Amino acid sequence: MEEDGDWVLVRRPSEKDLWEPSLIQTEPSKPLKVRFNEPAKHWTDAIPIGNGRLGAMVWGGVQFETLNLNEDTLWTGNPGNYTDPEAPKALAEVRKLVDDGQFAEATTEAVKLSGNPSAVYQLLGDIKLEFNDSHASYSEATYSRVLDLDTATTKVEYSVGEVKFTREHFTSKPDQVIVTKISGSKSGSLSFTVSLDSKLHHYSQVKNGTNQIIIEGSCHGTRDPLKLNENDNPKGIQFHGILDLTISDGVGAIHALDDKKLNVEGSDWAVLLFVASTSFDGPFTKPSDSKRNPTSEAQSTLNSLRNLSYDDLYARHLDDYQNLFHRVSLQLSKSSKKSVEKNGSLGMKLLSSATDLKLESSADDTFSTAERVKSFQVDEDPSLVELLFQYGRYLLISCSRPGTQVANLQGIWNKDIQPPWDGAQHLNINLQMNYWPALPCNLHECQEPLFDYISSLSVNGSKTAQVNYEARGWVAHQVSDLWAKTSPDQGQAVWALWPMGGAWLCTHLWEHYTYTMDKGFLESKSYPMLEGCASFLLDWLIEGKGGFLETNPSTSPEHTFTAPDGKPASVSYSSTMDMSIIREVFSEVVSAAEALGKSGDDLVDRVRKAQPRLYPTKIARDGSIMEWAQDFEDPEVHHRHVSHLFGLFPGHTITVERTPDLCKAADYTLHKRGEDGPGWSTTWKTALWARLRNSERAYSMVKHLFNLVDPDHEGDYEGGIYSNLFTAHPPFQIDANFGFSAAVAEMLLQSTVKDLFLLPALPRDKWANGCVKGLKARGGVTVNICWNEGDLHEVGLWSKNPNSLRLHFRGITVAVFNHAHFSGSPPPPSAASRCPSPPISPPLLPQSQEFGRIRVRSIALAAGCWTPPHVAPGNQIAGLLRAVSREERKRWVMRGAFTVIKRRSSDAALYLRLDHWISTECAT
Repeated sequence: MEEDGDWVLVRRPSEKDLWEPSLIQTEPSKPLKVRFNEPAKHWTDAIPIGNGRLGAMVWGGVQFETLNLNEDTLWTGNPGNYTDPEAPKALAEVRKLVDDGQFAEATTEAVKLSGNPSAVYQLLGDIKLEFNDSHASYSEATYSRVLDLDTATTKVEYSVGEVKFTREHFTSKPDQVIVTKISGSKSGSLSFTVSLDSKLHHYSQVKNGTNQIIIEGSCHGTRDPLKLNENDNPKGIQFHGILDLTISDGVGAIHALDDKKLNVEGSDWAVLLFVASTSFDGPFTKPSDSKRNPTSEAQSTLNSLRNLSYDDLYARHLDDYQNLFHRVSLQLSKSSKKSVEKNGSLGMKLLSSATDLKLESSADDTFSTAERVKSFQVDEDPSLVELLFQYGRYLLISCSRPGTQVANLQGIWNKDIQPPWDGAQHLNINLQMNYWPALPCNLHECQEPLFDYISSLSVNGSKTAQVNYEARGWVAHQVSDLWAKTSPDQGQAVWALWPMGGAWLCTHLWEHYTYTMDKGFLESKSYPMLEGCASFLLDWLIEGKGGFLETNPSTSPEHTFTAPDGKPASVSYSSTMDMSIIREVFSEVVSAAEALGKSGDDLVDRVRKAQPRLYPTKIARDGSIMEWAQDFEDPEVHHRHVSHLFGLFPGHTITVERTPDLCKAADYTLHKRGEDGPGWSTTWKTALWARLRNSERAYSMVKHLFNLVDPDHEGDYEGGIYSNLFTAHPPFQIDANFGFSAAVAEMLLQSTVKDLFLLPALPRDKWANGCVKGLKARGGVTVNICWNEGDLHEVGLWSKNPNSLRLHFRGITVAVFNHAHFSGSPPPPSAASRCPSPPISPPLLPQSQEFGRIRVRSIALAAGCWTPPHVAPGNQIAGLLRAVSREERKRWVMRGAFTVIKRRSSDAALYLRLDHWISTECAT
């Protein structure tokens, strides 16, 4: 408690904060802030805020301000019928044409297998603020608009004369409200008008007797209502929003204008609360049958906030958000060596004065993020990489939380009635990439909406599988929507005919288990859906030439080939991506069954028998990975998709250790594909290069993404970043923001449930010094890594699971066992009580040649603070040993007499056998 008796909320420290490296000297990171020095001119200049369900884009206009509002269940349409009784007949014809080698004709015939387009993601509306004319003459030099990633708060500041005006915006998950506070530095200086508007069919008015504005409206009940008669247009999703306004006590007044606006005059401050609800009642319930009442739900939410002050709301928001965001930290810096790099002096002299100015200004708080992106190709500022990495984590927290809808193509942010690609979930890379960072970047809760979504897809997909393909299990195709559409998309087979979307999503179910080791989740949630997916795949596979099991028809997403007869085509059999995904799912089903004691099940037996018969990944004549089962001519070698490399990443069937020949072919494939492509393609390639342990090429792709896109000429760009750090296809797609965070994590840490690969693709010349804390590895391990001048310096590992690991760093492998494997008498309990949650204990190694005895006055394992293992004399321990100073905190100090059983000068490792304890304590 504070002195005045008020309780102060103290958050439990995260695992990463239980360990502080002592010998590493990293440069202090720049604040994690996205900064603008002017109001937004384009939507991609605005700042996104969100709580998973509600979102807003803050433009930061001075005299006229707009907050674009979104709610994640506002979509067109109704639950659909995702089956086609005519499909089996068309499927048989397509398969025959493929078997006859008539691939162009099969491509044409396959259009008969296509379905209807998805529903369309909508917007909610706008909060509009209008200030008096004096704000038009604000001092531009005083303007600042900042998104603080540390607090998930946007602040706009500027001065008019001697008065400083401040606006603060955040979206609270605990209280389900968008909050804005506006204040002036001079009492009575704040006057403005506020209203609500929407592009949707809506009605807005000031609620009688209150300082509230309500807005009610609806989405269209079908995708294209203009083609229907009014009587044929089904009811769409309804919404209700309430804007509540309060001002400073005793200073200022509120008046209603035209029954649609509220006018504030002469206040010190004002707080706006916006809540909203919709009638969406799940993907299987028609809006006309919904039992939800958005009006009463919105009012109930607002009522729950009545006893909460602005400070209360902010504190609750901060605690919720930082509990997730603070789990991971990243510091990157260049080499501290003073030596001049090759051609360094000449290179610096050739820089223009404008560039020099930018480089000098990069440490200045007034340097906008857009300017930093512009200068990255020259200065390669590592702190900008830190910012974009953490921005991806911020966006995932802000658009995907337990109980919300799955993050769509734009997360939750959208300004259009008809957004690009409908804003829909695309299942051939985009939706999956949205969730790539959830596990390695320590945000596993944010992935829960994906599992709920897969569950809905499995329900609709079982009908699609049965009717369209006469198969068991469930299937989903290339594009879906709020209603869990599982049928093929409308249009050409090159994108529409791809029944592997659900199977790819299922790999996320298994990955969640490998990272969390949550067997309850695996048994109750994951395994039933994996079983259903495997059942479909077993039925979808047919026996082909050479006794292989193949998929027919098959496409490589959105890519065509030139058939042997010279005709363009996209439909053939057993594309490499098809087989890679199936191979991955089958392997996961077998592993999951083993974990759950279900290895004897009939389905598992069928999967095991099918595994060796799957059509293999092959190498083409030019040395690249074949994208199709035949070595077809590729008319677009720089195509944006790299689907045939799925087995390398995010899959696990191509690895440096087990399949070196395929890795060599994958390396050539990436060189052949080139660097250009949409943002998501860039970040996928970054992760692929990282899996190949090619740090130079991985970093090249990181650098490639930092290209500032001009929204007025975005058609001139491939990939890149907008001024608000949204990633570009273009136009905006959020997937690359998430892909970037995942790819950077992959450069720093890779894992299996038994192996940790430390700094596997670290660009040592670019990020010479650094520290990453809180990354997650498979096996349920939390990992902290620090390095100095490119060399591994300290590692901290935490795990609640009794398991063993192998640590790998530049060819050196060390075996690590959890403390549960140690036996013997524990150290004094007084010492154990003073140390936080345990990391993994030091390694156990087999007996080897003795090199002598060592009596240690004070040593500590570089793995950080660990509960002393139950080590008795005679047991072996190992680790990177170093002196411990009195200034160190949260670190176990072991004093004892040891026998050195192995010494490695290359990594300063000592492998010891404990002869007897002197003492053990936690340094403070």
